[in-house]
Amino acid sequence: MPDFFEIQNLTAGYGHDFHIRNISFNIPKGSFTGIIGPNGSGKTTLFKSVTCELISKTGSILLHGKDVRKMAFKEKAQNLAIVTQDIETAYIPVQEYVLMGRIPYHHRFQFFETKQDLEIVQNFMELTGIAHLKDKYLNHLSGGEQQLANIAKALAQEPELLLLDEPTSHLDITHQVQVLNLVQRLNEQLGLTVLMVVHDLNLASEYCDQLIMLKNGRIHIKGSPEEVLTYDHIEQVYNTLVVTKVNPVSGRPFVFLVSEKVIRQMKQ
Repeated sequence: MPDFFEIQNLTAGYGHDFHIRNISFNIPKGSFTGIIGPNGSGKTTLFKSVTCELISKTGSILLHGKDVRKMAFKEKAQNLAIVTQDIETAYIPVQEYVLMGRIPYHHRFQFFETKQDLEIVQNFMELTGIAHLKDKYLNHLSGGEQQLANIAKALAQEPELLLLDEPTSHLDITHQVQVLNLVQRLNEQLGLTVLMVVHDLNLASEYCDQLIMLKNGRIHIKGSPEEVLTYDHIEQVYNTLVVTKVNPVSGRPFVFLVSEKVIRQMKQ
């Protein structure tokens, strides 16, 4: 039986500029996987390749053993959903925006939502905590509320795989935790498989089951947060002095930065 989601020998890039090379990994069904690495390491290039926004030069992107790039729009949208870091600001009521996630299920010449569509959307608006905002316009919401609406629209597609590109990058710590707690609940309660590009190493450690660390367009290491987020791996990839300790509550690694001033003082 093929793996749930698998990347095989993927190479992609932009003309003669930066490329990711020979990327291979698999995502077990029901897992919560994070892609990490410094700016310029290939996180966005990899994400755009996985979502087929960027055409890969070599390799395979397989869901249940089937090449995602060969799927028809409806089939792809019914199996995987995408949430980007660019928050929508459309002048549209929240419920109508979330209903756009049901388009992959519309029949030919269907112009109106069915009762089932409305029930599914209502369910996911309640699950994401935005049901009370259904009549508000999207561009009148806070950044955190807009991102929750983005996630609700993605969930309305009823996907097996949720792909997120730095979904908390523009949010304060309160909304970062709110969004990632929601994604974690979806992963645990619905069995939704999650692949997320994340910039913050401590958020990656706290929420993800496994991590893929990139450096210069290649995989440096992949494994559990405990295996990946060691001080030596971080220093090798980020070229920054850090200290890693165990979070006393969750037991996950926590990364502490060390300023240049403190390093100078230590050397005196």
